[in-house]
Amino acid sequence: MNLESLSSAEKTNLNIGFMRLTDSAPLIIAQELHFFERYGLEVALRREESWANVRDKVVAGILDAAPMLAPMPLITSPGLKNNASPFITGLMLSLSGSAITLASGLCKQFDLGANKSGDNCPDPLFTAQKFGAIINALSGQLTLATPYPYSMDTFQLRHWLKLGGVCPERDVKIIVLPPEAMTANLTRGAIDGFCVGEPWNSVAVQAGIGSTVVSGYPILNNIPEQAFVVTEHWHKTYPSTHLRLRLAIMEAAAWLSKPENRQMAVAILAQSNFLDLQEQVVNTALLGHSIERKPSDLEENHGFIALNRYNAGFPWRSSARCLLEENFELQGITSDCKETRQLIEKVYRTDLYREAAAVLGYSCPSTDYKDEGCNTRTHPYKHTKEMGRDMFLNGDKGFSLQP
Repeated sequence: MNLESLSSAEKTNLNIGFMRLTDSAPLIIAQELHFFERYGLEVALRREESWANVRDKVVAGILDAAPMLAPMPLITSPGLKNNASPFITGLMLSLSGSAITLASGLCKQFDLGANKSGDNCPDPLFTAQKFGAIINALSGQLTLATPYPYSMDTFQLRHWLKLGGVCPERDVKIIVLPPEAMTANLTRGAIDGFCVGEPWNSVAVQAGIGSTVVSGYPILNNIPEQAFVVTEHWHKTYPSTHLRLRLAIMEAAAWLSKPENRQMAVAILAQSNFLDLQEQVVNTALLGHSIERKPSDLEENHGFIALNRYNAGFPWRSSARCLLEENFELQGITSDCKETRQLIEKVYRTDLYREAAAVLGYSCPSTDYKDEGCNTRTHPYKHTKEMGRDMFLNGDKGFSLQP
């Protein structure tokens, strides 16, 4: 690739937000290994505490860009008023990566050593049914937390609860907390469990205050977790800068995909200016493990998070439709197909991903939509690299989202 063939960056000094989450890795690696610098960009990474802060600072221009939970650029206000969304994304940062952790005392009622799924992690149906039995036996209501109302964490938690016959609106209380506040609230008993991205599940297990009952992957396989987001106005003002950002992050994700680089990545992410945690906590997800009940309970779980494989960076519009359908169900509203599609095509910019992929010589899908929830194993797709399985729940909810 000839960097000189790229148009000059319209803006070179940038502020980019990030959260203390494992799937911030592509941004952190792009910074620390000088991928941003290679593309002529001086980037300052700004650590934020909540997704609401990230959203508001990108809108206000305090941050030039930031990762957001995959539904966030689509769902900025209730209902389909979202057509006024100021955001666009041309690059996803991760697939999967969340888990459900419950207080250790509550988990004594779970037999986590049995009924493993094919991924060698607790079966979501089995653990959900166990949790449903606990709910029925309790006189009071349990409180669970997710990091944002409209997030894959919330959607996964709700799916899991329903598998156990638990009504999310009636039988439990679901509140919103910043990711890094989950463990403190679990410690003092303010919540009974949470669904959030790593490393906060591992933090709870390492501290002895929680047990991870199931990862999000077997509930909803390879769902988009985070997107790299700018405002549409910012993109139109700085298109070459935006392209250079995407190129640097995509190269960082490719670097992360190599197993021999993962331990170095763990050491970088653990630093005080990034995740600020011990390496033994950070390394679980990046090294293809998950922790269940105690630090020695490492399980092989290579499907837990995808940062580059399975076309993880491609902003599938069919996946966006799934996210919106989940939101419609949560809000109890009926979707307008035409309006929904207009919103998806405005926000999920597959053309921007293809632009960057062409520069890097990466393969990418030739279509924007694919069937979702229909594949039980990895598979080729449209002459592109291997796609991961994408089953929903216990594997009985596939449907076509082809336009």
